[in-house]
Amino acid sequence: MFKPEINFEVPLVPIVGDNFCFPYLVNLNVKKKILGISHINIDVLDDIGISLLQGNGKVWHLRKKKRIICDPAGLPILTLREKSLSWHNTWKVYRAGSLDRNDLLYTVKRSSPIQMKMQLDVFLASNISGEICDFHVKGAYTNQSFKVHKGDTLIAEVKERFKLGSFFKGKENFELRVYPGADYAFIVSILIIYNEIYGES
Repeated sequence: MFKPEINFEVPLVPIVGDNFCFPYLVNLNVKKKILGISHINIDVLDDIGISLLQGNGKVWHLRKKKRIICDPAGLPILTLREKSLSWHNTWKVYRAGSLDRNDLLYTVKRSSPIQMKMQLDVFLASNISGEICDFHVKGAYTNQSFKVHKGDTLIAEVKERFKLGSFFKGKENFELRVYPGADYAFIVSILIIYNEIYGES
């Protein structure tokens, strides 16, 4: 059985929770599928195919989009809510199923309203000034692959696995590489928001 290389010298960075952080490299597969014409299902699997997280939401919204990330038992872990009428395509992420401002964990938005390259900034709720982002997401020019940095430190990479047939069937697949100490539930939420903002770009 494969044993990951553990690095206890790397500090854990729990944004969603300690139980989503490990002192070793975590590889995940994310599968997104549109069910019928109205619902989205997202499944997050480890490298042996065990479901770790699930996401869901409606494809179309008259006002603000909302995505829910749940554990395998269906209990909400995060609620992702789009801010209406935002030049920066702002999303707010709340703990569990809440939309209360006291449960706000972080805000994600485009680095600039006009972009040549896909980039997002992430601000923790504790970042009162909002002058400098806590995390920065650097994307590609032509697909939905991106990297997540905390300062100058790379904490995760996401690669889009594009298959023409899957796209026309309403399916998308991604590979996540979450580096030791990083919160994989946090990275999954960034992927979902990134896909919502840039998925049709």
